[in-house]
Formats: sequence, C-alpha cells, structure tokens
Amino acid sequence: MEPLFLIVEDDSKIRNFIKFSLKSHQYKCLETSTGKAALNILSTEPVTTIILDLGLPDMDGLEIIKQVRTFSDIPIIVVSARDQDTEKVEALDAGADDYLSKPFSIKELLARIRVVLRHTCALKNDGLSVYNLADLEIDLARHKVTLKGKEIHFTPIEFKVITLLLKNYGKVLTHNFILKEVWGSSIGNDVQSLRVFMANIRRKIEENPAEPRYIITEVGVGYRFADE
Repeated sequence: MEPLFLIVEDDSKIRNFIKFSLKSHQYKCLETSTGKAALNILSTEPVTTIILDLGLPDMDGLEIIKQVRTFSDIPIIVVSARDQDTEKVEALDAGADDYLSKPFSIKELLARIRVVLRHTCALKNDGLSVYNLADLEIDLARHKVTLKGKEIHFTPIEFKVITLLLKNYGKVLTHNFILKEVWGSSIGNDVQSLRVFMANIRRKIEENPAEPRYIITEVGVGYRFADE
C-alpha cells in the first residue's frame, strides 16, 4: 500500500510546511487542524502514518493517541512544542512511535518517517529471525549474538532486552515500557537496574560504549535501537 500521511496540526504555517515537504518527496497526505476531524478521517481513509501535534484546540493529542490505539497500531509521530521529558514519556507510553520537539528540521522528520516506513514493512514480513546491522548479527531463533563473526555471550535477560529493542528498532521505548515488557510489574520503576543492564549489553557489543552505535539513549525518556 502506498503511504498516506495524516497531518494533525492547528498551526497552518507548520501544517503547510509539513505538507509541502512530504509532497515534495512524493508522499500523499491529508490534513486537519482538529482532533475530532482526525478521528473521522481515520475511520474513512486508509491512512498509514499520523503526524500529530499534541496542543490541538478541541482535544489533547494524548487522548487521540489513546483512542487510536484502541483500534489501530498505525504509526504515530508526535511533533509538539511540549519538550519536557515527562511529556515525551507520556506520549510514548500512550502509544506514540516517535517524538519530535518543535522547532524541528524537515530533514529530521523525514528521517523518522523513513524509519517508521521501514519498520512497518519489516513487521509485515516478521518471519525474519536473523537481523544484521553493521558488524552485529542477532539470531532470534537460536538466541545467538555475533559481533564481527565472534559469538558474544548474553544472559537470558540481556537477550530479552536486546530482542525487544530490535523488534522495535528505530522506535523510542520508554524505561517503563521496557521494564514492563521484560520484567513485568514486579520490578516496579527500577530505572537504575535497567541502566545497569544496558551498560552491560553495551560493553559487549559497542566498540565505544560512551558513543554507542547500536543502542541509543534518549535522555530522560528511554532507548532506541539504531535503524541503520
């Protein structure tokens, strides 16, 4: 299916800027300035990706994310002036796939869009069990991690963490999401324990853990697995 974007933004200048940029790259798009109209469009049009502002005049963007997630896993990229970490976490935990703070460059937005489209395509072909990125190879079926041809030992929990990141590559996963998916609710909000696990994983696969190539930190929010 050819990508069809829905731009939900009440600032006409920003909305037109995004629309023009998408169309200049041969993307089709629809647009609206309100949340209610966006939900109506989603019920009638084959939208494949939403670009969403949180500060809409009729309803909060977070409510839109929550409502959309009750019936669809369509990718949602938030573009918002709200740049506090807590607000980013809230949007991502509600089901957004990515978050860009205003002001942003169209180059960055297009890069995030390419990631979303690649990830969506990969999910449709999720029979893939071996992933390769640069010198790193991860075999999900055999629970095997290889770096530059040399097998790296991973504990079961470490492998579960990297598998979760890998299956959501390019997408920001919040600390709470990772904790819940890997450990369940019993570990609570022990972000420090998660950081220890991430440090151990990085020591095993990163040439320079201080400047990671594969697992990227979104400060105050969570982590993402590099997409390219």
